[in-house]
Amino acid sequence: MNAVEGVPMVRLTREQQQVRTRGAVLAAATQEFAEHGYADAKVDRIAARADLTRGAVYSNFPSKRSLYLAVLLQSVPRTAALDAPAAAMDVATAAEAFARVWLERLPLAGDAPAAGKLKSQSLTGVFDDEPGRTALAELTTLEGLLLALALESCQPPDAGRRVRLAELILTLLNGAGHLAQAAPGFGDPFDVARACHHLAGLDVDDVWNPPHLPYVAAPELCCDTWTPPTELTDAISDRPVGFDSDGLIVVLGTGRLGAAEEAVRAARPGDLVTVAVVTSDPAETGALVRLRITDLAACLRRLFGPAISPSMRLVLDDQAALASAIGAGTAEDTEAAIRIRAGKIIARAYGRGAAYAAATTPVAEAQRERDER
Repeated sequence: MNAVEGVPMVRLTREQQQVRTRGAVLAAATQEFAEHGYADAKVDRIAARADLTRGAVYSNFPSKRSLYLAVLLQSVPRTAALDAPAAAMDVATAAEAFARVWLERLPLAGDAPAAGKLKSQSLTGVFDDEPGRTALAELTTLEGLLLALALESCQPPDAGRRVRLAELILTLLNGAGHLAQAAPGFGDPFDVARACHHLAGLDVDDVWNPPHLPYVAAPELCCDTWTPPTELTDAISDRPVGFDSDGLIVVLGTGRLGAAEEAVRAARPGDLVTVAVVTSDPAETGALVRLRITDLAACLRRLFGPAISPSMRLVLDDQAALASAIGAGTAEDTEAAIRIRAGKIIARAYGRGAAYAAATTPVAEAQRERDER
């Protein structure tokens, strides 16, 4: 072992060196984006700040966009799953409490513009292409469903859905976020939070009737064995995901995330719905999904504890483990679903409307076919 001035030199493993390099790139990128914003940030300057080559940056992050998303993701607070039940809240109180947590990210009037956008996790100008805009729209729809399920945990089981309410809350909060970037200091976040409280009192027509549903083909009935993947985690509760319960498994590409609502609404009482998100672009679109879902989950875990997703689990299927297990792809328009009963796949559906088809499978008929086999 060589030594310099009496200090032993420790040889790092390749993995350790990669972790160190990645950390240096992220630290330098955080400074660059905070000073110049996303649009004006330069990869060459990031490399120089980290005392690395441009190639070293790109060997860890394939694009400036993927690097920006990684910087945002590392700033999301790591909130562990809560074992103790959260304090009892009604829907209106929960809506206001969620808004207060969400609004903590807003920049202050004295923040520099670029630093303020970084703090607020701004994606303005980051996803201007059509696939990115589609993914953002579908992601926001999924976020509305997840928030709705959390709000519904604060009311009696037969009190109805809160999906449209959740979408209104997210519309108001995202509007406040954009205004805080464009005109920092305008408005009072506490007023916005109180407005979310009052939104819960509106008579919102929670209609659900997608026009394609009457044309959805019936699922293929079957009796197939399968080997579910292990070591998957529910992105909302941060708990391990097992597959020993009856229910639905739905695999969705980032262009079809809205179909999660179809599965949840059409599921039978007692069904456990597992939604897996896949993408053919893990470096950018996959990172976007992880950023938005991780951030939302952190907010929900702070407020709702273990009741945040009682009837739905969400898997960020980065390695397509669950998708492969049920024979689904990873394209952005992927929609595939199966129904599990007694450890066997009793129905399969693929294509638009697959989540609804699997959810509405005639279980008695599928059971007869299973018994015949």
